Amino acid sequence: MNKGLFITGTGTDIGKTYVTALLVKKLHDSGYDTAYFKAAVSGNRRDDMGRLIPGDAAYVKEISGISQPIDSMCPYVYEAAVSPHLASRTEGSPVEIATVKTQYEKLCKKYKYVICEGSGGIVCPIRYDDKKIMLEDIINTLDLPAVIVADAGLGTINSVVLTCEYMKTHGLEKRGIIFNNFHKGDAMEEDNKFMCEEITGIPVIACVAENDKDISLSAEDIIKLSERGEGI
Repeated sequence: MNKGLFITGTGTDIGKTYVTALLVKKLHDSGYDTAYFKAAVSGNRRDDMGRLIPGDAAYVKEISGISQPIDSMCPYVYEAAVSPHLASRTEGSPVEIATVKTQYEKLCKKYKYVICEGSGGIVCPIRYDDKKIMLEDIINTLDLPAVIVADAGLGTINSVVLTCEYMKTHGLEKRGIIFNNFHKGDAMEEDNKFMCEEITGIPVIACVAENDKDISLSAEDIIKLSERGEGI
């Protein structure tokens, strides 16, 4: 059975791509046929031929070592470093939910596991014109459980709780929280971990320190996260 997992976060630049790369790497290094997918990615640079290169996809490919062609990873690539809905207003090519689903399903047919990364935080407009597409629409369309990436530092209790409440309101399945930039033994960050679990009822399943090359989750743990009704 093809399995997928969606990686979202409490905001922009909290380490979603970094954590996603570690998850993909763990599966790949453990011998599992794994792909990466991100529906829409903004803030990308052009190569010498003038082609937009999806930076997040390139990063995940480099860190994880997967052989997946980069042009199969992101169906919508924008140059401006803004939300996809705004980038598409000036650059064209607004996101079509059917295209996202089709591209994801193509990967599911070719690879056993697909790790999907969201854009921005959980409240992210993907398209906002005559059609309204929010990030939760992508998650629901792909029918995936989600893991939340959060910074371990000051203010994360508020961000994590609000993210979890929003996801609950919109019917999104939460499988766990991963803390990034975690400093083991730091009193505040250890308490943040405890309080986030206590208030939300969602477990912190891993803590990643700066520049970690591996994640404490096993490949089997990650696979269980992607399975409906399973936990680790």
